[in-house]
Amino acid sequence: MFEGSIVAIVTPFKNGQVDEDAYRKLIEFQIENGTNAIVPCGTTGESATLDMNEHARVIDIAVEAVNKRVPVIAGTGGNSTREAIELSKHAKEVGVDATLQVTPYYNKPMQEGLFRHFEAILKEVPLPQVLYNVPGRTSVNLLPETVARLAKFPEIVAIKEASGNVGQMAEVVRMAGENITLLSGDDNLTLPVLAIGGKGVISVVANIVPAHTANLVKAWAEGNVAEARTLFYKLMPLCKAMFLETNPIPVKTSAALMGLIGDEMRLPMCPMYPSNLEKLKTVLTDYGLI
Repeated sequence: MFEGSIVAIVTPFKNGQVDEDAYRKLIEFQIENGTNAIVPCGTTGESATLDMNEHARVIDIAVEAVNKRVPVIAGTGGNSTREAIELSKHAKEVGVDATLQVTPYYNKPMQEGLFRHFEAILKEVPLPQVLYNVPGRTSVNLLPETVARLAKFPEIVAIKEASGNVGQMAEVVRMAGENITLLSGDDNLTLPVLAIGGKGVISVVANIVPAHTANLVKAWAEGNVAEARTLFYKLMPLCKAMFLETNPIPVKTSAALMGLIGDEMRLPMCPMYPSNLEKLKTVLTDYGLI
């Protein structure tokens, strides 16, 4: 259902508020450059710092601005199942195509708790659901066996895998590949994930190079392995630069240097260390972005 280059879009701020004009322009930039779907309110969108009203408004803007041209997969997860259901209900009401559901963070549920969490959401909000496994942030790992159980529900259509464990991702494909689409959650692993049966990436770096990311996934899908490999290796220094500091600090800084958004984050995110900023500028300059 969801394939290709999917952007985990940043949320621009201005004077402490969501910069709605800049956000709409970012969405146009993405669609014009071949992005296959938009994910508002993901980790890269600083969802953890948005209040409930802001969270809903960002999703509203995304749906309005996209206007059915590509799918909108709204980040509506949380460490409280009730809160995730509430956010998901709003997203469904305004017309998103799917929700992105991160594994509950901090409270570290067992695998059965994870299963029941996602099951409860799909029962309350019957909408396509993309699972999101990112143990480095949540301190819990959604195992392939649990993914396979969840994939039996028709609402569970894909998983954004950011565990960094390609072997684990291959197990997901082996156990549930007929029922669920594997998407890379790490730009540094896009090509390996495609090679084991993945169908795309939910990308950070696509915020600043959407056409390159889209072309990479498209080349692989069309069987142009050599071209995909060339594009992947060209993109690698930029992908690594996006994690010189905690995401989304480098990508928002990059977008600001490119004139796409203002240079504003919300605490506890803060400006880059000067030494890392210089490293980032070097990579962006080498790539021809600034």
